[in-house]
Amino acid sequence: MSLKERISEDMKAAMRAKEAAKLGAIRLLMAAMKQREVDERIVLDDTSIIAITEKLIKQRRDSVSQYDAAGRKDLADAERFEIEVLSAYMPAALSDAEIDAAIQAAITETGASSAADMGKLMASLKPKLAGRADMSAVSARVKAALADKN
Repeated sequence: MSLKERISEDMKAAMRAKEAAKLGAIRLLMAAMKQREVDERIVLDDTSIIAITEKLIKQRRDSVSQYDAAGRKDLADAERFEIEVLSAYMPAALSDAEIDAAIQAAITETGASSAADMGKLMASLKPKLAGRADMSAVSARVKAALADKN
């Protein structure tokens, strides 16, 4: 079953179970997917759906931090619930050891030796790690790995 079909089935199940909050989060994802399909006149594959989901989760995390700073626990909790629902459609996260191994392999593969090679290195890592690791954290690890090489 494709990811798109799974999301659609989960939406139907949430409707049947009358789970309004979960249904809202799934509809939000479906709307973002449909918008992208219409805008770009394409049919989304699983990789594209994961990218959309990742973006929505990042937006929710930003909202949570804003709501927490403003003392709006109710709104922050609603956003956390949406993150939980959306996270179910993401692939399993990589461990720190797996991320470090991927970074070392990319350094060897690209011949990166300094911070100037960071863009080339991140371009090599992004397709392998997208959706399975926080790319900002990976970027920090890449910087540290390149600093150790010098």
